[in-house]
Amino acid sequence: MGNTGPVHGPLTAGKGEARVRIIGAGGRDDIEYRELQTFWTLPNLITVLRFGLVPVFVVAVAAGHYGWATTVLVVLGGTDWIDGYVARRLNQISTIGKWLDPVADRVALIVVVIVFVVDGIAPAWLVYSIVVPDAVLIVNALVLFRGSPNLPVSTLGKIRTALLLVGAPLLLLGQVDAAEGGTLRALATLVLGIGCVLHVVAAVLYFQQARRKARRLRSGGPWSG
Repeated sequence: MGNTGPVHGPLTAGKGEARVRIIGAGGRDDIEYRELQTFWTLPNLITVLRFGLVPVFVVAVAAGHYGWATTVLVVLGGTDWIDGYVARRLNQISTIGKWLDPVADRVALIVVVIVFVVDGIAPAWLVYSIVVPDAVLIVNALVLFRGSPNLPVSTLGKIRTALLLVGAPLLLLGQVDAAEGGTLRALATLVLGIGCVLHVVAAVLYFQQARRKARRLRSGGPWSG
């Protein structure tokens, strides 16, 4: 996930081998991370590319080019990992990137699931389980903070996003004539189902955290997350 700090406690591949971070890839222990105030960083430009790929995906699905749409979706999902990796590796974590990346995730996911349902690729519950929690969080943030609550993305949220961005291309690939449609659709539905459950759980936790932060700030106390 783009523009977030490194995650400590990485998994190790084996004795004597380099440490492999599953979440927080690209994090470095040899530098002190600083938060940039500029928009002009490579991770932010990659995130903007993700925004630009969304209408390309919509056009491809509308034209029935499911193979191309799958490719676009894979690239779109890949940028979600790449921007975070680059931000940590090059020490280009930025204030703008911290809110721009989650917004790009939300826009992409919401548009993708709506297109899926409208095109008949996925059932309506996919839209409800993603759009409704997000709508509640947006209203909650506007009421409490008049904008973004500036809360960090949780590990659960990152896993949720990864599952949704893996399941969506699989579901789309099942529409390609040469693909094993039934098997892919079943696997994709399972992955998306798990992702949607985690999405709802993450939304509930985020909702509660936002309200705790609002209460703490109103009381004049510090907020440490």
